[in-house]
Amino acid sequence: MLKKLLLAVATMMATMSFAFAQVDVNKADQAALDGVKGIGPATSKAILDERTKGGPFKDWADFESRVKGIGAKSAVKLSEAGLQVNGQGKAGAGASAAAKPAAVKK
Repeated sequence: MLKKLLLAVATMMATMSFAFAQVDVNKADQAALDGVKGIGPATSKAILDERTKGGPFKDWADFESRVKGIGAKSAVKLSEAGLQVNGQGKAGAGASAAAKPAAVKK
């Protein structure tokens, strides 16, 4: 019983570390893209198809304009979930998360 509990805890901790892994849209395969919260099979396929057709994405603006269904709001959420374009997160993606704890402090 104890071994099963320890195994479950270890598995949960390992899974949590994968959830925050950074995924570069220009280097990732479909499985890696599917692992980003907010990207499903249809979106990952659209990203890969557009990358194959038009080459690597230059920046977030290029990514948003070329991939159908990705707008400014969803790009911020994807960046907060770990998606990067050329190793960069979307500007302003961390600002909303950082502002919440500051607003709680008195």
